[in-house]
Amino acid sequence: MLESKSILVTGGTGSFGKAFVKTVLKRYPGIRRLVVYSRDELKQSEMCEELSSIKHPGLRYFIGDIRDEARLRRALEGIDIVIHAAALKQVPAAEYNPFECIKTNVLGAQNLIEACLDSSVQRVIALSTDKAAAPINLYGATKLCSDKLFVAANNIKGKRDIRFSVVRYGNVMGSRGSVIPFFLRRRRSGVLPITDLRMTRFNISLQDGVEMVLWSVENAWGGEILVPKIPSYRIVDVATAIDPNCEQIVMGVRPGEKIHEEMITTSDSFNTVDIGKYYSILPSTGAYSIEDYCAALKGTVVEPGFAYSSGTNSKFLSVEQLRLLIAEHVQAGESL
Repeated sequence: MLESKSILVTGGTGSFGKAFVKTVLKRYPGIRRLVVYSRDELKQSEMCEELSSIKHPGLRYFIGDIRDEARLRRALEGIDIVIHAAALKQVPAAEYNPFECIKTNVLGAQNLIEACLDSSVQRVIALSTDKAAAPINLYGATKLCSDKLFVAANNIKGKRDIRFSVVRYGNVMGSRGSVIPFFLRRRRSGVLPITDLRMTRFNISLQDGVEMVLWSVENAWGGEILVPKIPSYRIVDVATAIDPNCEQIVMGVRPGEKIHEEMITTSDSFNTVDIGKYYSILPSTGAYSIEDYCAALKGTVVEPGFAYSSGTNSKFLSVEQLRLLIAEHVQAGESL
């Protein structure tokens, strides 16, 4: 499907963006156009050294900010599919600089929606986060707003052949700013700081995130929030997997942090469908029936009151499993 398409990735120089671009170039070497859209020219320059437009004729690097709607409109000319990964994601930074986070995550999302509606774009997949479910920090609140904007965009598309969908998943193993690279850096000190001994998180690999987005491009109906079935881990087990000899010191929960993350709340359960590898939270506007959706994707409606939390997840990664996954997925430059 993608071989003849033109794709734009916002935040294309981030962890997800780079993994997505590498996968698409490998799987669809004859892709017509693949545009990396981001505001950091240094990261684009570094990425271009690894993935050059000379070696990959369809690859383009486009400097721009999603806060700039005019620049977005220019970048979207001739684009068929948009993967929206640009966001301000650091919880403490968002708490300290709230409106900067709002300008990127909320106003930037609306800029993208408006620009896509006025172009030839046919599919939009927006990346979300587990922190958008019942948010208690500003980052999560902005991503919830963003999710709502993308879902509601389907209400105003008119006769345009365009679908907006959302992919929501948990912590990406080894992504920039995540706990695993932090622990790997700190283990030389012999002490690993633990926020809370009870803390759990969902876990997904970068490649699994990429595969989910690619699946969504081909299968999403528009208006749904797709959630993967993924394992959880305990923070103390991550620390033990990285170095069992390190002392673990409890520092306390930071502002805006949860002990456990959610991806589907009990309030979502009435519109949530189990479609096998993923859950799908369907739009409440009645754009299409749950019955039709289930029939097409071989899904079943979840029980009322169902919730999907990292703390009550049915699958947890063991210390040994974590050690193997870290060695496989995290480029640490050192053995475990």
